[in-house]
Amino acid sequence: MEIDEQQNTAEQTMRALVQRSHRGPKDLGLATGHRRPAPGPGEYLIRVGAAGVNFADVMQTHGRYGGGPQAPYVAGFEAAGEIVGVGPQVESPLELGTHVIGAGPGAFAQYMTMPAAGVIPVPSGWSNAQALGLVLNWATALAALKPLGEIKEGEVVLVHAAAGGVGQAAVRLARHYGARVIATASPVKHHTVEALGAEAVLDSRRPDLAEEITRLTGGVDLVLESVGQATFEVSLSATKPFTGRIVVLGAASGDAALTTHDLVFTHQVQVKGLHIGALAAKAPALYRWLLVEIEALIALGVYPPGTPRLHPLAEGPAALQLLEAGRTRGKLALDPWR
Repeated sequence: MEIDEQQNTAEQTMRALVQRSHRGPKDLGLATGHRRPAPGPGEYLIRVGAAGVNFADVMQTHGRYGGGPQAPYVAGFEAAGEIVGVGPQVESPLELGTHVIGAGPGAFAQYMTMPAAGVIPVPSGWSNAQALGLVLNWATALAALKPLGEIKEGEVVLVHAAAGGVGQAAVRLARHYGARVIATASPVKHHTVEALGAEAVLDSRRPDLAEEITRLTGGVDLVLESVGQATFEVSLSATKPFTGRIVVLGAASGDAALTTHDLVFTHQVQVKGLHIGALAAKAPALYRWLLVEIEALIALGVYPPGTPRLHPLAEGPAALQLLEAGRTRGKLALDPWR
Protein backbone atom coordinates (compact mmCIF):
# COMPACT_ATOMS: atom_id res chain seq x y z
CA MET A 1 0.00 0.00 0.00
CA GLU A 2 2.81 2.38 0.90
CA ILE A 3 4.59 1.61 -2.40
CA ASP A 4 1.38 2.34 -4.36
CA GLU A 5 1.02 5.68 -2.59
CA GLN A 6 4.62 6.56 -3.43
CA GLN A 7 4.05 5.67 -7.09
CA ASN A 8 0.87 7.78 -7.23
CA THR A 9 2.72 10.71 -5.68
CA ALA A 10 5.57 10.36 -8.21
CA GLU A 11 3.08 10.29 -11.08
CA GLN A 12 1.58 13.59 -9.89
CA THR A 13 4.88 15.45 -9.56
CA MET A 14 7.44 16.74 -12.04
CA ARG A 15 10.72 18.59 -12.50
CA ALA A 16 10.31 22.34 -12.94
CA LEU A 17 12.25 25.60 -12.73
CA VAL A 18 10.71 27.79 -10.03
CA GLN A 19 11.38 31.54 -9.78
CA ARG A 20 11.43 32.31 -6.07
CA SER A 21 11.91 36.10 -6.07
CA HIS A 22 12.07 39.11 -8.36
CA ARG A 23 15.86 39.35 -8.08
CA GLY A 24 16.56 37.92 -11.53
CA PRO A 25 17.64 34.54 -12.95
CA LYS A 26 19.98 33.88 -10.02
CA ASP A 27 16.87 33.00 -7.96
CA LEU A 28 15.54 30.55 -10.55
CA GLY A 29 16.00 27.02 -9.22
CA LEU A 30 15.24 23.40 -10.07
CA ALA A 31 12.43 21.70 -8.11
CA THR A 32 12.15 17.93 -8.51
CA GLY A 33 8.87 17.30 -6.71
CA HIS A 34 6.67 20.09 -8.05
CA ARG A 35 2.99 19.26 -8.42
CA ARG A 36 1.90 18.51 -11.98
CA PRO A 37 -0.80 20.91 -13.29
CA ALA A 38 -4.25 19.82 -14.42
CA PRO A 39 -5.95 21.27 -17.52
CA GLY A 40 -8.74 23.73 -16.80
CA PRO A 41 -11.63 24.78 -19.03
CA GLY A 42 -10.45 25.35 -22.59
CA GLU A 43 -6.96 23.97 -21.91
CA TYR A 44 -4.71 21.11 -22.94
CA LEU A 45 -2.22 19.36 -20.68
CA ILE A 46 1.08 19.18 -22.54
CA ARG A 47 4.03 16.86 -21.96
CA VAL A 48 6.73 19.42 -22.75
CA GLY A 49 9.32 18.28 -25.27
CA ALA A 50 11.19 21.58 -25.55
CA ALA A 51 10.68 25.01 -23.99
CA GLY A 52 11.75 28.26 -25.61
CA VAL A 53 13.86 30.82 -23.75
CA ASN A 54 12.85 34.43 -24.47
CA PHE A 55 13.84 37.86 -23.19
CA ALA A 56 10.38 38.13 -21.67
CA ASP A 57 11.46 35.33 -19.31
CA VAL A 58 14.34 37.53 -18.15
CA MET A 59 11.95 40.44 -17.58
CA GLN A 60 9.64 38.17 -15.60
CA THR A 61 12.47 37.13 -13.27
CA HIS A 62 12.80 40.80 -12.29
CA GLY A 63 9.04 41.34 -12.01
CA ARG A 64 9.09 43.79 -14.93
CA TYR A 65 6.90 41.93 -17.41
CA GLY A 66 3.46 43.49 -17.77
CA GLY A 67 0.82 41.17 -16.36
CA GLY A 68 3.48 38.63 -15.46
CA PRO A 69 3.23 36.22 -12.53
CA GLN A 70 4.27 37.07 -8.99
CA ALA A 71 7.01 34.95 -7.41
CA PRO A 72 7.11 32.12 -6.62
CA TYR A 73 6.02 30.62 -9.95
CA VAL A 74 7.06 28.00 -12.50
CA ALA A 75 8.94 30.00 -15.12
CA GLY A 76 8.66 29.95 -18.92
CA PHE A 77 5.72 30.37 -21.27
CA GLU A 78 6.67 28.98 -24.71
CA ALA A 79 6.83 25.26 -25.42
CA ALA A 80 6.20 22.47 -27.87
CA GLY A 81 5.14 19.00 -26.85
CA GLU A 82 2.52 16.27 -26.82
CA ILE A 83 -1.13 16.64 -25.80
CA VAL A 84 -1.68 14.20 -22.93
CA GLY A 85 -4.86 15.65 -21.43
CA VAL A 86 -7.88 17.75 -22.43
CA GLY A 87 -9.82 20.00 -20.09
CA PRO A 88 -13.55 20.69 -20.32
CA GLN A 89 -15.03 23.12 -22.85
CA VAL A 90 -12.39 22.56 -25.55
CA GLU A 91 -14.09 22.95 -28.90
CA SER A 92 -13.06 20.42 -31.59
CA PRO A 93 -10.14 19.10 -29.53
CA LEU A 94 -7.04 17.73 -31.19
CA GLU A 95 -6.33 14.05 -30.58
CA LEU A 96 -4.26 12.92 -27.63
CA GLY A 97 -0.71 12.39 -28.78
CA THR A 98 -0.74 15.34 -31.21
CA HIS A 99 2.42 17.42 -30.98
CA VAL A 100 1.66 21.14 -30.77
CA ILE A 101 3.42 24.47 -30.28
CA GLY A 102 1.91 27.18 -28.13
CA ALA A 103 2.24 29.33 -25.03
CA GLY A 104 0.98 29.19 -21.47
CA PRO A 105 2.19 29.49 -17.89
CA GLY A 106 4.96 27.28 -16.52
CA ALA A 107 6.72 26.08 -19.68
CA PHE A 108 10.03 25.35 -17.91
CA ALA A 109 8.70 22.05 -16.62
CA GLN A 110 7.95 18.51 -17.73
CA TYR A 111 4.21 19.29 -17.95
CA MET A 112 2.26 22.51 -18.50
CA THR A 113 -1.18 23.68 -19.55
CA MET A 114 -1.91 25.67 -22.71
CA PRO A 115 -5.05 27.47 -23.91
CA ALA A 116 -6.35 25.18 -26.64
CA ALA A 117 -7.39 28.07 -28.88
CA GLY A 118 -3.78 29.23 -29.22
CA VAL A 119 -2.00 26.00 -30.14
CA ILE A 120 -1.17 24.74 -33.62
CA PRO A 121 0.27 21.36 -34.64
CA VAL A 122 4.04 21.08 -34.99
CA PRO A 123 4.78 21.10 -38.75
CA SER A 124 5.06 17.65 -40.29
CA GLY A 125 8.58 16.25 -40.05
CA TRP A 126 9.72 18.82 -37.47
CA SER A 127 10.82 18.05 -33.93
CA ASN A 128 9.40 19.85 -30.93
CA ALA A 129 12.56 21.97 -30.62
CA GLN A 130 12.53 22.90 -34.33
CA ALA A 131 9.02 24.35 -33.94
CA LEU A 132 9.97 26.73 -31.11
CA GLY A 133 9.59 30.35 -32.12
CA LEU A 134 6.67 29.77 -34.46
CA VAL A 135 3.95 31.33 -32.31
CA LEU A 136 6.22 33.93 -30.69
CA ASN A 137 9.37 34.95 -32.59
CA TRP A 138 8.08 34.46 -36.13
CA ALA A 139 4.54 35.59 -35.39
CA THR A 140 5.91 38.74 -33.70
CA ALA A 141 8.26 39.53 -36.60
CA LEU A 142 5.51 38.93 -39.16
CA ALA A 143 2.99 41.09 -37.28
CA ALA A 144 5.52 43.89 -36.97
CA LEU A 145 6.37 43.81 -40.67
CA LYS A 146 3.03 43.23 -42.36
CA PRO A 147 -0.24 44.20 -40.63
CA LEU A 148 1.36 46.79 -38.32
CA GLY A 149 4.45 47.82 -40.27
CA GLU A 150 2.70 47.70 -43.67
CA ILE A 151 6.01 46.89 -45.36
CA LYS A 152 6.15 47.26 -49.13
CA GLU A 153 8.61 46.00 -51.70
CA GLY A 154 11.61 48.31 -52.05
CA GLU A 155 11.18 49.97 -48.64
CA VAL A 156 13.97 50.08 -46.06
CA VAL A 157 13.56 48.28 -42.74
CA LEU A 158 15.76 48.84 -39.69
CA VAL A 159 15.90 45.78 -37.43
CA HIS A 160 17.44 46.22 -33.99
CA ALA A 161 18.86 43.23 -32.06
CA ALA A 162 18.92 41.40 -35.37
CA ALA A 163 20.87 38.38 -34.11
CA GLY A 164 18.12 37.39 -31.66
CA GLY A 165 15.17 35.09 -32.32
CA VAL A 166 12.73 37.80 -33.44
CA GLY A 167 15.50 39.74 -35.18
CA GLN A 168 16.64 36.85 -37.35
CA ALA A 169 13.05 36.04 -38.31
CA ALA A 170 12.46 39.71 -39.18
CA VAL A 171 15.51 39.90 -41.45
CA ARG A 172 14.45 36.76 -43.33
CA LEU A 173 10.86 37.95 -43.69
CA ALA A 174 11.71 41.49 -44.73
CA ARG A 175 13.98 40.16 -47.47
CA HIS A 176 11.23 37.76 -48.58
CA TYR A 177 8.79 40.66 -48.93
CA GLY A 178 11.28 42.59 -51.05
CA ALA A 179 12.56 45.12 -48.51
CA ARG A 180 16.08 46.35 -47.95
CA VAL A 181 17.34 45.57 -44.44
CA ILE A 182 19.66 47.61 -42.24
CA ALA A 183 20.37 45.84 -38.97
CA THR A 184 22.05 46.45 -35.64
CA ALA A 185 23.85 43.87 -33.52
CA SER A 186 27.01 43.56 -31.48
CA PRO A 187 30.11 43.13 -33.70
CA VAL A 188 30.67 39.44 -32.92
CA LYS A 189 27.19 38.71 -34.30
CA HIS A 190 27.45 40.66 -37.56
CA HIS A 191 28.32 37.62 -39.69
CA THR A 192 25.20 35.79 -38.49
CA VAL A 193 22.95 38.66 -39.59
CA GLU A 194 24.77 39.32 -42.86
CA ALA A 195 24.24 35.67 -43.82
CA LEU A 196 20.48 36.23 -43.58
CA GLY A 197 20.55 38.95 -46.24
CA ALA A 198 20.97 42.22 -44.36
CA GLU A 199 22.41 44.94 -46.59
CA ALA A 200 24.40 46.43 -43.71
CA VAL A 201 24.91 45.44 -40.09
CA LEU A 202 25.99 48.17 -37.68
CA ASP A 203 27.25 48.19 -34.12
CA SER A 204 24.27 49.28 -32.03
CA ARG A 205 26.61 51.12 -29.63
CA ARG A 206 28.38 53.37 -32.13
CA PRO A 207 27.80 57.03 -31.19
CA ASP A 208 26.91 58.13 -34.74
CA LEU A 209 24.46 55.30 -35.38
CA ALA A 210 21.52 57.49 -36.45
CA GLU A 211 23.71 59.54 -38.78
CA GLU A 212 25.21 56.43 -40.37
CA ILE A 213 21.79 54.83 -40.94
CA THR A 214 20.52 58.04 -42.53
CA ARG A 215 23.65 58.28 -44.69
CA LEU A 216 23.14 54.73 -45.95
CA THR A 217 19.39 54.97 -46.54
CA GLY A 218 18.21 58.56 -46.65
CA GLY A 219 15.84 57.59 -43.85
CA VAL A 220 14.14 54.27 -43.12
CA ASP A 221 10.50 53.42 -43.79
CA LEU A 222 10.02 51.00 -40.91
CA VAL A 223 11.83 50.25 -37.65
CA LEU A 224 11.40 47.14 -35.53
CA GLU A 225 12.29 48.51 -32.11
CA SER A 226 12.95 45.87 -29.46
CA VAL A 227 15.85 47.41 -27.51
CA GLY A 228 14.19 50.46 -25.96
CA GLN A 229 16.13 53.12 -24.13
CA ALA A 230 19.52 52.48 -25.79
CA THR A 231 18.23 52.77 -29.38
CA PHE A 232 14.88 54.54 -29.27
CA GLU A 233 16.21 58.02 -30.05
CA VAL A 234 18.18 56.52 -32.95
CA SER A 235 15.00 54.91 -34.26
CA LEU A 236 13.11 58.20 -34.08
CA SER A 237 15.90 60.16 -35.76
CA ALA A 238 16.48 57.67 -38.60
CA THR A 239 12.81 57.22 -39.56
CA LYS A 240 11.30 59.19 -42.43
CA PRO A 241 8.94 61.95 -41.22
CA PHE A 242 5.19 61.31 -41.57
CA THR A 243 5.39 58.18 -43.74
CA GLY A 244 7.84 56.30 -41.51
CA ARG A 245 6.63 53.73 -38.98
CA ILE A 246 8.14 52.40 -35.76
CA VAL A 247 6.76 49.19 -34.29
CA VAL A 248 7.76 48.85 -30.64
CA LEU A 249 7.91 45.22 -29.55
CA GLY A 250 10.26 45.27 -26.58
CA ALA A 251 12.49 47.28 -24.26
CA ALA A 252 15.47 45.06 -23.48
CA SER A 253 17.60 48.01 -22.31
CA GLY A 254 14.81 49.71 -20.37
CA ASP A 255 11.87 51.98 -21.11
CA ALA A 256 12.21 55.03 -23.35
CA ALA A 257 10.14 58.19 -23.05
CA LEU A 258 8.18 59.76 -25.91
CA THR A 259 6.04 62.87 -25.53
CA THR A 260 3.34 64.47 -27.63
CA HIS A 261 5.70 67.42 -28.07
CA ASP A 262 8.27 65.03 -29.58
CA LEU A 263 5.74 63.70 -32.08
CA VAL A 264 4.39 67.10 -33.10
CA PHE A 265 7.57 69.16 -33.29
CA THR A 266 10.59 66.84 -33.49
CA HIS A 267 9.81 63.34 -34.77
CA GLN A 268 6.67 63.21 -36.89
CA VAL A 269 6.53 59.42 -37.21
CA GLN A 270 3.94 56.70 -36.69
CA VAL A 271 4.52 54.66 -33.52
CA LYS A 272 2.73 51.36 -32.90
CA GLY A 273 2.98 48.94 -29.98
CA LEU A 274 3.05 45.16 -30.33
CA HIS A 275 2.71 42.34 -27.82
CA ILE A 276 1.91 39.07 -29.56
CA GLY A 277 -0.02 37.66 -26.59
CA ALA A 278 -2.24 40.74 -26.46
CA LEU A 279 -2.71 40.60 -30.22
CA ALA A 280 -3.83 36.96 -30.01
CA ALA A 281 -6.32 37.83 -27.26
CA LYS A 282 -7.66 41.12 -28.58
CA ALA A 283 -7.43 40.60 -32.36
CA PRO A 284 -7.89 36.83 -32.79
CA ALA A 285 -8.78 37.07 -36.48
CA LEU A 286 -5.52 38.90 -37.18
CA TYR A 287 -3.60 36.34 -35.13
CA ARG A 288 -5.13 33.48 -37.13
CA TRP A 289 -4.07 35.29 -40.33
CA LEU A 290 -0.51 35.36 -39.01
CA LEU A 291 -0.56 31.61 -38.41
CA VAL A 292 -2.01 30.90 -41.87
CA GLU A 293 0.68 33.11 -43.45
CA ILE A 294 3.37 31.31 -41.46
CA GLU A 295 2.10 27.97 -42.74
CA ALA A 296 2.47 29.34 -46.27
CA LEU A 297 5.98 30.57 -45.48
CA ILE A 298 6.90 27.11 -44.20
CA ALA A 299 5.58 25.52 -47.41
CA LEU A 300 7.64 27.98 -49.47
CA GLY A 301 10.80 27.23 -47.49
CA VAL A 302 11.06 30.84 -46.30
CA TYR A 303 10.60 29.64 -42.73
CA PRO A 304 12.96 26.68 -42.19
CA PRO A 305 12.96 24.39 -39.16
CA GLY A 306 14.53 26.13 -36.21
CA THR A 307 17.97 25.25 -34.89
CA PRO A 308 17.81 26.19 -31.21
CA ARG A 309 20.61 25.32 -28.81
CA LEU A 310 18.98 22.83 -26.45
CA HIS A 311 20.12 22.85 -22.81
CA PRO A 312 19.17 20.56 -19.92
CA LEU A 313 16.48 22.05 -17.70
CA ALA A 314 18.93 22.63 -14.83
CA GLU A 315 20.95 24.98 -17.09
CA GLY A 316 17.95 27.29 -17.49
CA PRO A 317 19.15 29.91 -14.99
CA ALA A 318 22.54 30.12 -16.73
CA ALA A 319 20.85 30.39 -20.14
CA LEU A 320 18.71 33.31 -18.93
CA GLN A 321 21.77 35.06 -17.51
CA LEU A 322 23.57 34.75 -20.85
CA LEU A 323 20.51 36.13 -22.64
CA GLU A 324 20.29 39.02 -20.17
CA ALA A 325 23.96 39.83 -20.77
CA GLY A 326 23.49 39.88 -24.56
CA ARG A 327 25.87 36.93 -25.01
CA THR A 328 23.60 34.73 -27.13
CA ARG A 329 22.54 34.55 -30.75
CA GLY A 330 19.52 32.80 -32.19
CA LYS A 331 17.12 30.69 -30.18
CA LEU A 332 17.82 29.01 -26.84
CA ALA A 333 15.71 26.12 -25.58
CA LEU A 334 15.42 23.81 -22.56
CA ASP A 335 14.82 20.05 -22.45
CA PRO A 336 12.88 19.30 -19.25
CA TRP A 337 13.68 15.58 -19.48
CA ARG A 338 17.47 16.12 -19.33
